[in-house]
Amino acid sequence: MNKWMRQTSAILVAAALLLAGCGTAKKEETGNAAAPAKLTDVKVVLDWTPNTNHTGLYAARDLGYYKELGLNVEIIQPGQSGADQMVATGSADFGVSYQEGVTLARMQNVPIVSLAAVIQHNTSGFAAPAALNIKTPKDFEGKTYGGWGSPAEEAVIDSLMRTENADVKKVKIVNAGDADFFTMTKKDIDFAWIYYAWTGVEAELRGEKIDMVYLNKYSKKLDYYTPVLITNEKHVKEQSELVKTFMAATAKGYQYAIDHPSEAAELLIKAVPDLNADLVRASQKWLSPKYQDDAPRWGEQKLEVWKGYAEWMYENKLMEKQLDAESAFTNDFLPSK
Repeated sequence: MNKWMRQTSAILVAAALLLAGCGTAKKEETGNAAAPAKLTDVKVVLDWTPNTNHTGLYAARDLGYYKELGLNVEIIQPGQSGADQMVATGSADFGVSYQEGVTLARMQNVPIVSLAAVIQHNTSGFAAPAALNIKTPKDFEGKTYGGWGSPAEEAVIDSLMRTENADVKKVKIVNAGDADFFTMTKKDIDFAWIYYAWTGVEAELRGEKIDMVYLNKYSKKLDYYTPVLITNEKHVKEQSELVKTFMAATAKGYQYAIDHPSEAAELLIKAVPDLNADLVRASQKWLSPKYQDDAPRWGEQKLEVWKGYAEWMYENKLMEKQLDAESAFTNDFLPSK
């Protein structure tokens, strides 16, 4: 979760760095006789280190879905600049971001656009060792939260606690830096914000019992899309066929991960051998049904979700004006069912 606010400063820089000629896609010869005569080079930047949020991208690449449609896709990590900035300035054609990141970027006139919801519902929440008996937001009172120093964290905690008439001022909020959940909760931190698909599943594998307070259980407006796939407005307007082709292959990759979680996990393990293989397999099993969930197709985004989260940010004084939600996302490049 801490990647979001770290990217916020990069987003502000990106607003001043937008390039009139952004776009890295280009035609290049390939020596593979079975492939199309020319492939278009495409860069996709991740939001963080590779994990099961990204499996569909690796599946599309390694099963040849991109190549079949004439794309030579390179998947890269963001480094210090952040995925939003790289996509906005054209250093990457597509990227993995979050609805909150896109919302903040749009408010700073950074023209990135969400193309698809990777996961249909927010799987993040506040986790705590089960021994602490933190079962609801009310139980946050008197406890210590470890975060990364964003004002949004206190706003989210407050939103949840107010549903139970609890007082956020009774929570000690500290900056835990880069410490992981298991390290911080063995010291002086009681609860932290995690994605269950990775850290929660890891807790299961470790045999460490935790309790989860999911955001979307207490606030419909916090059931936002995280993560999402993004591009920049220049690509949408001037390279629409590239965007359509990329999304067709990507959707096929995520559908493969939905239909074949075990095989998809092995693809990710092979592509990124440094990952914990057991964690990848268990995480993929947990996450695959949640990619599409109750949506009519993988990637579908709803205007009400984009409006709801933006309204929540405005209500909590995290934005000075309302978002033009309709311009922040599009379903136009998703393949029809």
